[in-house]
This record gives sequence, C-alpha cells and structure tokens, in this order.
Amino acid sequence: MAAAVGASFNHVARESSDVDRLAHFYQDIFGFERIESPKFEFKVIWLRQSPSFCLHLIERDPTTKLPEAPWSAASDAVADPNKLFRGHHLCFTVSNFDHFVTAIKAKGIQTHERTQPNGKTKQVFFFDPDGNGLEVASSE
Repeated sequence: MAAAVGASFNHVARESSDVDRLAHFYQDIFGFERIESPKFEFKVIWLRQSPSFCLHLIERDPTTKLPEAPWSAASDAVADPNKLFRGHHLCFTVSNFDHFVTAIKAKGIQTHERTQPNGKTKQVFFFDPDGNGLEVASSE
C-alpha cells in the first residue's frame, strides 16, 4: 500500500465533558494558543502549539456509551501514571526537562518518571484532567 502523496499531520481530537477546563490545562501546561474554530451545534475549542501540532477539543456527546477517559474503562480505575497504557498517550519534548517536571509537580499533578533504556532520554508520564495519558521527554 502506497503512502498518501502530500499527507501531513493535521490535528489530534480529544472529547471532553468540560472543554474549557481541558483547554485551560493545555494552555497552562504546554503553552497552546487558542485559535479560531468553526461554530458547530456543540462546543469546540481549537488549540495550536505550533504550525504542525493542533488539538481539537470537542464537547462530549452525552448519548455516547464510551467511557469518559481511557483509564476509566477499568473498574475502580485511578489516574495512576505508573499504570499508563503504553500505547495510549501523546508525547511532547521540552528543552528544560527538570524545570518542567518541577513546575507540574508544583501544580499538584501526579507523575511517574523514568529514563529510557539508552540512559539518555528522561520521561515523565501523567494525565490531563480528563484522564488522557501524556508523556514529556527530555530533548536529550
């Protein structure tokens, strides 16, 4: 199967019952900027971090039968970064990893830190307010 010619990344969508709270989190923690979004019959907030990375925060459909967040599918689930499913997260890179980790811990965000097997790249795992898994990696 051939790759799509001229394909490029557009955005990641996250559904939330409180898009304002989620937007504030991504603006505060990662410096996303709110950009103009179309007017739908449900609330939508579009955020941009760079020309090539955008988040579309979409008001949760109240009729959906899906769990509210990835970790909420399990009974008695707790947003424990040690139990973050390895295949379900977004990852960002920061230039000052230690400063970033100190700042999010000061905000009361529970984290799990580790270093990749190569011993060079530090990682911190945590959740956004809706339970979506996040990773931040050092730039080296």
